[in-house]
Amino acid sequence: MKIFLLAGEASGDKLGAALMAGLLKHMPNAPEFYGVGGPLMEQAGLKTLFPMSDISLMGISEILSKYRFLKRRIAEAADAVIDGGADVLITIDLPEFSLRLAKAVRRRKQVPSVHYVAPTVWAWRPGRAQKMSPFVDHVLALFPFEPPYMQAAGMSCDFVGHPVVNDPCATRGEAQRFRAETGINDAPMILCLPGSRGSEIKRLAPVFGKVVEKLHAARPDLRFVLPMAASVVTLVKDQIATWPVKPILIEPRSNAQAHRQKRAAFQAADVALAASGTVSLELAATLTPMVIAYDMGFLSRQIIGRMLKVETVSLVNLITDSKSIPEFIAENCREELITPSVLKVLDDPMGQIQAMQSTMQALGQNGHPPGERAAQSVIKFLAAQ
Repeated sequence: MKIFLLAGEASGDKLGAALMAGLLKHMPNAPEFYGVGGPLMEQAGLKTLFPMSDISLMGISEILSKYRFLKRRIAEAADAVIDGGADVLITIDLPEFSLRLAKAVRRRKQVPSVHYVAPTVWAWRPGRAQKMSPFVDHVLALFPFEPPYMQAAGMSCDFVGHPVVNDPCATRGEAQRFRAETGINDAPMILCLPGSRGSEIKRLAPVFGKVVEKLHAARPDLRFVLPMAASVVTLVKDQIATWPVKPILIEPRSNAQAHRQKRAAFQAADVALAASGTVSLELAATLTPMVIAYDMGFLSRQIIGRMLKVETVSLVNLITDSKSIPEFIAENCREELITPSVLKVLDDPMGQIQAMQSTMQALGQNGHPPGERAAQSVIKFLAAQ
C-alpha cells in the first residue's frame, strides 16, 4: 500500500504524524508513505517530495505573488501521486493547496481521495462542500457536528476527534511553580492572549491594553500575564510599550520551554482574555474560564458579517450550542464592554466549567486518540473501495 500525504503547516504536520502512527499500528502490512510534510511526518517515515514551507500559504497577496510557483508545486505533487502509484491521496487542511491538488489528480486518474480537517462550511461559504465533492471522496472531521454537512454534499465523513484532547496539560504543581517564579503567588491572575498572527496582535493589543488598564483600576490586586510566541516577540513588546499597566511577559527561550510555560500559565490563570480561535479549546482543556474578543478590518467585517452563518464564534459555544463564553466581536470589541464581563467571570467562574467539560468530552477526551480514530476511518474507507 502506497499512501501519498500532504500537509503544509505545523498543525497539519502534527495531524499527519499521528495519522501515520495509527496506520502503521492498525494496517496488517506496513504502508509506504511519501508526499509533503514537516519534521514530525518525516520522523514517522514520510519520504518528502519538497519542503513543506514551499506551500505554507498566508494572505491573498502572498498567494497571488507565488501563484506560478504554487501551480508548479501542484503539478509536481500530482505527477508524484500518479507516477508513484499511490493507492490513496490524503491531504491535510490547507484547502487552498490541498483541494487544488485533489482536483488535479482526479482529472487524470481515479485515485481515492481523503481530506483531513473539514472546511468550516457550517460557519461560512457553505458551497465549498459541493465544490470539493467531485474530487474528494472521504473527509476526516475534527468536530462532531461536521459529518452531516459533508455527507449532504455526497462525501463520506467520520468525526475522528480534535487533537487538543491529546495535548498535555500542566499539573497543579507546575501551575504553582509558575506563580512562584513570576512572583504572582496567590494573587488573582488574568491571562492576555491577543492572537498569534501579526495582524491580530496589531488590531487587538490596543484594546487589550485599555481593558488591562480598566481592570487594574477596578482591582489593583490583579496580575496580568502575556505568553509570547517566538515569531512575534518583537511585535508584542512594541505593542505593549504604550500600555499603562504592563503585563508579565513570558518570553520563550526555546520551543520546548515555550510550550511548558504556556501550559503552566493556562493552568495557573483565573481568567483569560483571548482572541477567537483554537486557543479557546486549549483554555477549555485546562478548564480556564475565558472572555473572547476579536476584531478585523472594515472590509473583512462587511464581507464576513454578510457570509457568516452562525451567531457565535467561540468553539465552546458552538459545540455546546450555548452562549456560556462571553464574546465581543467586531464593533463590540471595545474596552467598556469587555472589562465588566471579565470582572463578572472572575467573580463567578463556575458558570463556564460545565460547558468546557462538555466540549472536551464531545471532542473525544478519554476516548481513543484522534490519530488512531483517523487511521481506522481511512482503513474502513479503503476497504469499501
